[in-house]
Amino acid sequence: MKIIQAITLAAFTLTLAACNSNNETAQNANSATDITPTNTQTATDHGAEDKSETNIGFELSGDNIEEATNVSEKEKTALLSSFMEYMESFNAEDPERYMNTISKNPEGFNYEAEKVKVEETFNDFNTIRTADNITIIEYDKSQAQVFSNIHTSLEQMDTGAKLEQNGRQVTVFVKEDGKWLVSSVYYIGETTE
Repeated sequence: MKIIQAITLAAFTLTLAACNSNNETAQNANSATDITPTNTQTATDHGAEDKSETNIGFELSGDNIEEATNVSEKEKTALLSSFMEYMESFNAEDPERYMNTISKNPEGFNYEAEKVKVEETFNDFNTIRTADNITIIEYDKSQAQVFSNIHTSLEQMDTGAKLEQNGRQVTVFVKEDGKWLVSSVYYIGETTE
C-alpha cells in the first residue's frame, strides 16, 4: 500500500492546473509538473490560490480542437519550439534547463516551489512525458495557449513501481524578454494503467 501511496504522491508532482466542464475544483500542489492519477475524467484546479485571469480557449473535454488562425509562422515556430523544450528538458531531468522554460512570474504556481518540486521528482522518479496533437489554440502578442495530448510514464526508482497516465493539457505561455515561457498549465487525466 505504501508503494501505491508513494506513486500517487509522486504523480501529483508531474503536471499543473486543470479544469473540467462542470467547474468542480479541488486544490492540489500548485506545480507546473503535477499530474492527476485517476481512472475517470476528473479535474484538479492547482491554481486555487493564484487564480489566473487567463481564459482557457476550450473545455478540456470533447474532441473539437481548433487551431488559432492569427499566428504568424515565425511565432508558431517559436511557440512550438518553446513547448518542445519544456517537454524535452523535463525528460532530460535537467532542473536548470527545465526552469529556463518556466516564467519567472507564473500565474498558476510559485517559481521557487516549482524548482524544489522538480528537483525532488528528478531524484525520486524516472519520468517520460510525450505529447501529440500539439496545437496553438489561442494567441496574442503577449500570451498563447498550446493544447496537447500528454502521455506520462512514471517509475519510482527505489521500488520500481510504475504508473501510466494519459491526459489533455493546455500550456499557457507568456512572452518575457522576447521568449515564450510557461506561466500555467491546465491538465485533465483520461486513463491510468
